[in-house]
Amino acid sequence: MPKTLATATVDRLLRHAHLATTKGDSHRLAKALAGKGMVALN
Repeated sequence: MPKTLATATVDRLLRHAHLATTKGDSHRLAKALAGKGMVALN
């Protein structure tokens, strides 16, 4: 995807979005770093 198209897409998605800021550690990041994230489909 060209960079300009990606930028325009993100801009349109976030234009009317409500952003929520959270505090604390990411559980998904911790699982990914521990090797317990996504499992490949066979």
